[in-house]
Order: sequence, then structure tokens, then C-alpha cells
Amino acid sequence: MLTLPAVFIDLLAPFAPQFHAKTWAKAQLLLVGAVLSPGKRTVTAALQVLGLAQERGFAKYHHVLNRASWSPLELSKLLLFLLLRHLDAGQGPLVFGIDETLERRWGRRISARGIYRDAVRSSGSHLVKASGLRWVSLMWLASIPWAQRVWALPVLTALAPSERYYQRQGRRPKKLTDWARQIILQLRRWLPHRTLVVVGDSSYAVLELLHFCQSLTHPVTFVTRLRLDAALYAPAASRQPGQRGRPRLKGARLPTLQQRLHCPDTPWTRVIVPWYDGTPRLLEIISHTAVWYHSGLPPVPLRWVLILDPLGEFRPQALLGTNLEVTGTQIIEWFVLRWRLEVTFQEARAHLGIETQRQWSDLAIARTTPVLFGLFSWVTLAAHVLKAGNTIPFRATAWYPKPLPTFSDAIALVRQRLWYPCDSFPMSPSPPDMVKIPRVLLSRLVDTACYAA
Repeated sequence: MLTLPAVFIDLLAPFAPQFHAKTWAKAQLLLVGAVLSPGKRTVTAALQVLGLAQERGFAKYHHVLNRASWSPLELSKLLLFLLLRHLDAGQGPLVFGIDETLERRWGRRISARGIYRDAVRSSGSHLVKASGLRWVSLMWLASIPWAQRVWALPVLTALAPSERYYQRQGRRPKKLTDWARQIILQLRRWLPHRTLVVVGDSSYAVLELLHFCQSLTHPVTFVTRLRLDAALYAPAASRQPGQRGRPRLKGARLPTLQQRLHCPDTPWTRVIVPWYDGTPRLLEIISHTAVWYHSGLPPVPLRWVLILDPLGEFRPQALLGTNLEVTGTQIIEWFVLRWRLEVTFQEARAHLGIETQRQWSDLAIARTTPVLFGLFSWVTLAAHVLKAGNTIPFRATAWYPKPLPTFSDAIALVRQRLWYPCDSFPMSPSPPDMVKIPRVLLSRLVDTACYAA
């Protein structure tokens, strides 16, 4: 029978009502097994690390993913509220990042699989395609006090099937921006009264999506890249009394950002902003408001910011924000945080076994990867609760003097508490050199270490 420390029981208690009692008992075993497993995150790997390799009813644990009745969407909502309860300072807007990632998978029975550009292995001059599943993930960009930086914590992940999947279903393909719109709407329904900011890359710089974020009852600020040749216009003139005809959507055409870039009279302003590595960076910027318009699409008022690097280390680029009241510097600071999503994708692959699952059931596939991404956030929260003082112990060596803890240290702390749920019983005031450990636990530890991939 699984016995967890009280701190983990408290962090898992909000999710229990979403499961039947028997399903919840199995789900807890799979979750603990997924945290403790050093390699693949299959159901069998979770059972082996828990000492249940001889469990003849192993199929019932697969049923948690491919048959049991529970809603990943409800778990995402509970996870978000749990994170906000422990990590939200209650000041300023909540900043989220949205991005897609590819889970490389092969198999004829995986119906949602498609062929996509592999962003990790491709470059500007070399294109690499891979078979897999495309996931759209929404992550809260939260400040972690003991890490002294912002981490991207996944709260909602959705499967975006390939166009071939929709063609086989006889349906119109659902675009990436449609998934983003649906995710943002769900986030706004969960947090109806909070100020929300969503940051995305150039894939989400689409007029329909930006207009949707502005047209909500409580608008969501969206920050993304802007093309240098985008058609920008002045706001439409005020309608005069008695004026006939349709209201104007835009005013006079403005110079493109590419033209402003090469204009010698452009009034550049020097600012210092925190860069991707956390160090201050000197930039030259110019920012103003405009209306982005394309024939047949809704006009989008926005604030644009054109960025120039005085050192010439990167090419000029432009960003936009759908909130006209924010400054250009704030837009840059929000957009820089988007890089934390890429770090989370990499950490989830390295430490939580993303892409090592082997489910074939459509329902199991749609559940497993979002749960593993959510496990990243849960482990981070568990480490936050377990921390001693304002930090957590982290591994540093003579050849790698790591100054701050990372996710590998967070999951190591959680694993340590799971392997040793009870403290040793010392018979003297000083810590003993020898610690008694049950033979069963020792055998599991040795077996896990020997077969670690």
C-alpha cells in the first residue's frame, strides 16, 4: 500500500474528487512511479520502480489512461489554482506563454500523428521533418523565489492533430491559431477578473487571434512578433454628425517599420532591459500605436516596438502588444520571458520522459503527455513547499559550480522525500554514520540504479 508524506498528500488532495476511489489509488501510484522512474515513462516502468513488477493485474493500471472516467481539463484548472495559491504574489498581471512542441512518435495506429518541421533539428538553411504529435501548451511564467528566475509552468496542454487526421474525419482542419483561441478563452473563463498577458511567437501573429483577444469582455493582452513590412495605418477619423456611409476602419497609411528602420530621422531611444540570460541589455527602440489592417480581416489597434541592437549581434526586429497602454519596454520584457517555454520543453524531455510513452489508444495518448507536462508544474510546486528556508539543496561540483538550483535539483528533492517517506530513528544526538534501511527498499533502489537509462 502506498504511503506518502503529508506534504504530498496535501498537494494531491485537490485532484482526488475528480476520480473514483479505486481509480484514484492507481493514479497516485502511477504519478509517484512517473516521478521516481529515471528513464521511460511507461506504465510498466512506473510499476517496476514501485516494486510492483510481479503485479498480475497490471492491465488495470493501463485502464487509468485508456478507459477510466476523468477529465484532464478539470485537472488543469485545479493545477492552475493550486499554483496560484502557493506562488502568486497577487501583484501585477499574470503572464502566460503559449507555444507548440513536437512529440516524435511513429506508428500506424496513432491517428493524430503527422509530419512536421522539427524545430530543434532544423536551421535556416537545413529543413528536417519528423513524424509525431503536435501539442499546444499554455504555461504560467511564474517567478520562483528559490531559483531567482522565472520558470514556465505548464497548466494546459492540448493535442493539435495533423491535417491528414481531419481529412480522414471529413472535417475542416483546425488551425494552430484556432487551438490558441480556444485555450485563451478557457483561461479567461477560469480567471475572469485577473489581468492576463499571453506571449507567443510569430506563429500567433494573426489578425483574427489578436482581434479575438481584444474583443473579449475582459480583454487579454497578447504579445508577439510583428512583420517589418506589416501594413500599419493611423486610427480612423471620428465620425462626423450626419455623415453617411459605412464607418471607416482605418486612417491614412503609415510608413512600414522597414522604412522607419532605414530613415535617418527615426528618433531612437536607448533603454536597458533584462535579456534572455538575465543580464541587462542595452537596446535602441522606438514605439508607437497604429492599426494593423488587411483587406477582409478585422482591424487590430496595437502598440508596436521596433528594436535595434547597438552591438549588431542580432538583426532588427519588431514586437506588438494588443494593449495600447503598455510601454514598449514592458512589451520587450514580456516577450523575452517566452524563452522559458523552450527550457521547460527541454527539461520535460530530459527529466520526465516526454517522447518515451508507448500508448496506442487515442484516449491514452491525449491524456499522457498533458499529465507529464502538468507533472513538471506539480514537482516544482512540491519542491517549493519542501524547500528549507529560501532555497533548496542543489548539486555543485568542482568542474561545474552551479550557482542556482534547476529543475533537476527540484525533482531530486521530491524523489528523496518519496524514497525516504520517514526519517531515520537516531538513538544518539549526533547523526549516525550508518542508517538502517529496509531490504525491500534497498533492492528497489539498487534495481532502479542498475537499469537506469
